[in-house]
Amino acid sequence: MLGRRMAVVLVAVAGLAASAAAQESWRVNAGSDWCNERDGDPDRARYCEVRETTFRAPGRVEVDASPNGGIDVTAGGGGDVRVEAKVMAVADDEAEAQRLASQVRLSTQGEIRAEGPSTPRRSWWSVSYRLTVPARTDLELRSHNGGISLTGVRGRTEFTTMNGGVRVRDAGGTVHGRTTNGGVKVSLSGSRWDGDGLDVTTTNGGVVLEVPADYNAHLETGTVNGGVRLDFPLTVQGRLDRQLSTDLGAGGPTVRAVTTNGGIVVRRRESRD
Repeated sequence: MLGRRMAVVLVAVAGLAASAAAQESWRVNAGSDWCNERDGDPDRARYCEVRETTFRAPGRVEVDASPNGGIDVTAGGGGDVRVEAKVMAVADDEAEAQRLASQVRLSTQGEIRAEGPSTPRRSWWSVSYRLTVPARTDLELRSHNGGISLTGVRGRTEFTTMNGGVRVRDAGGTVHGRTTNGGVKVSLSGSRWDGDGLDVTTTNGGVVLEVPADYNAHLETGTVNGGVRLDFPLTVQGRLDRQLSTDLGAGGPTVRAVTTNGGIVVRRRESRD
């Protein structure tokens, strides 16, 4: 009886190990053209490959692109999360760059992240991510040197990056985040924000807001050091002096995008179906 129980336990452990191994199965996508983007140091050897994996959406996805890498998240159909990771290394020669890249390990356990080797001076590696997720997935995104882009997401999103721009398109839910050095561009869609609202802040960088002509929201934007340009007439309560707080249309959830050092542009665009 004891031997039978031990056998059952061993089978269960083997099943869990096989499941974990499946989740960590990354494939090299030889047909991807992402590596054709000539980022990196043009005067040094460069090696790049794109790895990809797919797993069942857990409801919340965390991505840590530190120390160097951007994050691009797009909402898609189905119940899976698809991840593409661009692994790039720069070194004195191509063989060394390829060796560095081969030592970069990717993981989806707990959070999507990369671990890699220590590098000598003037050599480095980076991993940037493209994700396709169900629209209502909650997201926590972190980077240090890289931009963050969100398209079509509708869950609860929190993000931070140190050096990189931010782009938000056709989004909803609750979006809250900041960058220190980088511009912010927000393109709204539909007639109102679908969710609690948006709050994005940058310290050094301009802000561009694209607003449909018939949009309904409470809009807040402003700057400490920079100008404010409105490309269409707005009725503003009080004095417009680098800070704008007003209702668009019938009002609605708050859409807030502000900077400390940078200009503000609010553009109207015709609504698209």
